[in-house]
Amino acid sequence: MDTASANTKIDGAPLSGLGLGETQEALLLALKRLGRATQAQVAEELRFAPATLREHLQSLVARGLVQRSGSRRAKPGRPEVVYTLTDRANVLFPSRAPEVLRELVVHLLEAGHSSLLRRFFELRLAARRPGALARLDGLSGRARVQEVARILSEEGFMALVGGTAAQPTLRLCHCPIQDLISVTRLPCGYEQELIAQLLQRPLHRLEYIPDGDTSCSYSATESS
Repeated sequence: MDTASANTKIDGAPLSGLGLGETQEALLLALKRLGRATQAQVAEELRFAPATLREHLQSLVARGLVQRSGSRRAKPGRPEVVYTLTDRANVLFPSRAPEVLRELVVHLLEAGHSSLLRRFFELRLAARRPGALARLDGLSGRARVQEVARILSEEGFMALVGGTAAQPTLRLCHCPIQDLISVTRLPCGYEQELIAQLLQRPLHRLEYIPDGDTSCSYSATESS
């Protein structure tokens, strides 16, 4: 029977999501420790039969969690493939970034630096605007609204288009910065401003996640 060695788990660093089995989880943890490794090097970490190891590595490559990143010739013969984790795999490991960001914002607000936060969000909006507008060049009506939804979805908002051609609606099913919004609603105004600029229409908020709604929804009307 194939078994993993006792050190295949990292205390305090559980993997989450994607329904990984114990064998695949052990492989990802081993590659996280090794950084870049051949199948033989992974086998030194884990007591898996070569066929099992090869099968699961191939499965993880197919799922976009592991990638081939070159080859290495450790001894005479064919070079061995080198494997490493993908960005998709790395996000399965614990991150304190949202918590630290939230603490930073709380500190700035308590220290009286709300103007600094406003300036940050102004600059962030200004940096995002040109690329988004370039994608909307030549688009109007429903096509423009749908492209705005795609842009927002790529940023994690899970945007859906509804309404009519004359009065479309945008429903943002997820807030990727909800931890931050729990501290200050300052970013919301800048996000709404950007959406209105991209749509070239005034917005009216219909639903708001911080108020207990399940989404942030907006209706857009033709400019008079």
